This record gives sequence, structure tokens and C-alpha cells, in this order.
Amino acid sequence: MKARLQTSMGQHLVMTPQLRQAIKLLQMSSAELDVEIAEAVETNPLLEWAENAEASAATGSDSDNGNAVSNSDGASAGQEQRSDEWTPDEPDWRGGSGGSFDDDDNDSAAERVAEPETLADHLLWQLHLSPLSPQDRHIGVALIDALDDDGYLREPLSAIAQTLRPEVTADEEEILTVLHQIQRFDPTGVGARSLGECLNLQLDVLPADTAGLDLARQIADGPLEKLPRAGIAGVAQELKRSHCEVEQAIQLLRSLDPRPGKQLGELSSDTYVVPDCVVWRQRGVWRAALAGHAGPKVVIHRGYEQMIRSCGDSDASYMRAQLQEARWLLKSLEARGETLLRVVNCLLQQQAGFLEFGEQALRPLTLREIASELGLHESTISRAISRKYVRTPRGTLPLRAFFASGIDTDGGGEASSTAIQSMIRRLIDAENPRKPLSDAKLAEMLKTTGIPVARRTVAKYREAMNISASHERVRII
Repeated sequence: MKARLQTSMGQHLVMTPQLRQAIKLLQMSSAELDVEIAEAVETNPLLEWAENAEASAATGSDSDNGNAVSNSDGASAGQEQRSDEWTPDEPDWRGGSGGSFDDDDNDSAAERVAEPETLADHLLWQLHLSPLSPQDRHIGVALIDALDDDGYLREPLSAIAQTLRPEVTADEEEILTVLHQIQRFDPTGVGARSLGECLNLQLDVLPADTAGLDLARQIADGPLEKLPRAGIAGVAQELKRSHCEVEQAIQLLRSLDPRPGKQLGELSSDTYVVPDCVVWRQRGVWRAALAGHAGPKVVIHRGYEQMIRSCGDSDASYMRAQLQEARWLLKSLEARGETLLRVVNCLLQQQAGFLEFGEQALRPLTLREIASELGLHESTISRAISRKYVRTPRGTLPLRAFFASGIDTDGGGEASSTAIQSMIRRLIDAENPRKPLSDAKLAEMLKTTGIPVARRTVAKYREAMNISASHERVRII
């Protein structure tokens, strides 16, 4: 046996700052994205607003100084070019030339005001889309309620079991099973009971060939807490690995988020809804495009870009770094637009009936189905629709409205919980005010339409819609 040096080639995915930036931008709402872009323009001289570049070109700037910018630089990322063939009964939402959509006065201010989404709201929404039993759903609600602002579960499972009694009796193994389900929700890493577990949950969603992945898991499970004292050299010695290998693994760990719950808290400040996409019907087919403001509003500053050639070494190095950051931002914005548009188009295919006929035609749909169809991870879909809104003929709707859990019907299919709520509301709206329909009667009427729901399920849906019980709805005309 002899020691030999051997070289090999391979592909690895590293959780780089650029990848983290793309993930961060994908989760942002339109208002947050505007703030992020404005801050980038202020701090990076290689970026400028697209309208400024166009204005400079229009005033006849000398082409030698590189200030002229081509129109393609300011094009909206992922923007679908829409045809001018619009059905006569449909409103024209293009809002000007170029096929871009601008918000108008048709939306009332109240329609565009939304409650900020909390971490609990985000997790509960995913919980109700998950195929769980009623008992597991109760356990899930208790677990989500016990999470702190960072997304960690600090309470022992025995304490969760105590809070569930007497309504639900569950042992720690049952509770742990539901916790593992919640740990698969977005944001990745939520529901962890320690920093090591939080990091491992995030490492689990990375491709198996990510550089340093196995060693990063080993460090997260063991010597992570010793790292500040022992340093890279100490960890390398303990694990009997090379300094370079440990450094690579630690860089991967540092690219993860130790406080995943803060993602929702810090990104929930805006309460004014700005549509990210616009949906319209053209010759019977539903189509979608990014809103006019949803694409990049910034371009590379051509003047500064060309100045790099004539700068000194130190200045040129700084300008090249800024140019690279600017390109990364534009690439991330383009990826955000493309992903969002792919998700919206997929939702249109799945929920065309919802747009045509309303909530009663909303079919059961989960994040997993969309993720499978698009070849993306569930957490990516969750980020893509988080606090995103779409302008439709039915008003401005959150993308979350296109998802719903399902209930088996007598016909062998499924009906969404949202559709059933809509049916209950229509039955109550049409009831005799002197003899309002009881929950049992509503359940019986739904059963005749092929939807077998229990009386207590009807009561739960009725309460969720803030509709009073039958004895409180009696009206004498």
C-alpha cells in the first residue's frame, strides 16, 4: 500500500451567498422587494434605475462614455409578452405600452390592505393542507403555538402533552411524529429543539452532492458548540479531518439560518397589497404575466462598467466586485420572476374552475402537488407564494387562496374545504329566517349532494366563517 495523490472532477452544490440571496428575494413581497432594490442602488454604483438609464439615452448621451443603455437591459424578468387580442368582455389591464400592468384605481384601498402574516399563521396554513388525522392536527396546533419567535420548540414534549389534555390524550412518541411533520414545513429549520437540529434540518434539503455536506452534519451533531473555543484547527483535530475539509463544512453551516422563525417576523411589515401578477382570460384560456412593477427596475450602469478598464488596480478591484454583485442581483431577480410565473401558470391550470365559478369550484390542492409538477421543493413553492397576490377578474387574491385541503366525496373524488364552506354559506343565505337550518340539517343537505360531512365538521366550518348557530339566526319578519 502506497500513498498517492489523485485528482478527480465532480459537481457540487454549495449554499453560496448568492443562492441565499435568491432564496431571500423569492420570499419577499413586492413592497419588500422595492425596498431591497432601492437599498442596492444606493450602495452599489454599478446599479442604476432603468428609467434613468433610458432618459440618459434619450437625451443623446455620448456613446463613448458608455451611458447609453439598451432597452433589453430594463426588460422585466420573466415577463410574458401579451398579445393585443383581448376578448371584448374583458377589461384591458395592460396599463400602458409594453404589456406591463400598473395598479389602478379599480381596487379599493380596503381591498389592498392585508394583515401581516406571522410565523404561526404561515405554519398553520401548511398544517391544514397536510393529510393529518383530527388528533394529529390538534397536536400540530399545540406545537406551533409553543414555538418561540426564532422558530424553536423550547418546551419539552411532556409539557405539550399536558397542554393537550383533557381534549386530546397523546404520548410523546405521537407528538414527536407530528413535530417531524412540522419540521418539513417552510421556513426550513422551524420546529427544531436545538441549534444543531435546526442546521441539520436545513442540511437535509440540500442535494446529496453538496460539497462538505456529510462533514457539516457531523459538526452540527457534535463539536458545533466547541467551535468558538477550539476553532477550526481544534475541530479538525477532534474529527481527524483536514483543515480545508473542516473549513469548507463550516462555511456551509454559516450559510444556513440559525433563526428561521425570524424570516417571517422581519418580512411581515407591509400591510399594503401590491399585485405581483395579473391574470386575464384570452379566447377562453387563462393567461398570466408579471405585473409591470414585478420585474427588475435596475440595470448595470454602462458608464461605470466601462470605467473599470481605465481605473487603477485598487479601484478596478472594487468596481469589479460591485459589478459582480450587481449581476448576481439581476440574475436573482430574473430567477424570482421566472419561478413566480411558473407557479402562477401551474395554479391557473389546476384551478381554472375557481376563477370561472368562485370558491365552490375550488378543488383540493397542496404544495406537494405543485412542487411535484414543477420539479421544485415544497419549501420553494411556499416561498414563492408567501405574501404574493394576483390581480384577477374576481379581484386581487392571495396566491394562498388557490390551495385547499380536501374531503372525500361519495363519487370517489374530493371536495375542498373552501368549496364546502362556500356551499354552507349559500345554503344559510337561502334559508328561511324563521326556521334557520341546524348544523345537522346542513350536514344532511350536503350529504344529498355527495359530500358526507359530520355535523361537528359543519359546525367547525360555520364558526370559521363567523356565522352564528341556528338558534341565534332566528329572525321574525
